[in-house]
Amino acid sequence: MQKYLNNSEIIDWRDPAVSAKAVDLAGDLQGDEAIAKACFVFVRDSISHSWDSQQNPVTCRASAVLEHGTGYCYAKSHLLAALLRANSIPAGLCYQRLTIDHDRPPFCLHGLVGVYLQKHGWYRIDPRGNKPGVDADFCPPLEKLAFPIIIGGEADLPEIWPEPLAIVVKALQAGKDYLDVAENLPDVDLIG
Repeated sequence: MQKYLNNSEIIDWRDPAVSAKAVDLAGDLQGDEAIAKACFVFVRDSISHSWDSQQNPVTCRASAVLEHGTGYCYAKSHLLAALLRANSIPAGLCYQRLTIDHDRPPFCLHGLVGVYLQKHGWYRIDPRGNKPGVDADFCPPLEKLAFPIIIGGEADLPEIWPEPLAIVVKALQAGKDYLDVAENLPDVDLIG
């Protein structure tokens, strides 16, 4: 489990602002489930999704997401993982492969967080941000993700990664602005 608690370049939970926010969110809450929910709700509702808000800069590192208050789903997941880890709750990164136009190719990755809850084990949460037609929530043991898998080629990828995929980091770090990222969303080929 240690790898899901580590501080890193992207999941930089030891950054003073990130660790202070984690302490603030935990407040007087008791138990990993209550703290995880507080962190989830904060990232989902208080950090804007870069595409929805049409907001720059493009962020990747958890501390930058917190500082600028915006990020794509991947970056928001980096912040949520960092806040959870700062509260000693194991967290990793998960991905879905989804269509961009909701009914046909091309496809792209969508970023999620896997959190380890003592009562439930690994549980996936989606801090993307809600809007009409998108309603993600924290209600273990039931998953309530933003997007269901609907058509062939879409998939829930089963891995829980301790660090973001290199292709995701590259897309965020190379993006000049939110539009550039949208035109170059990362994708992976499915095996089998």
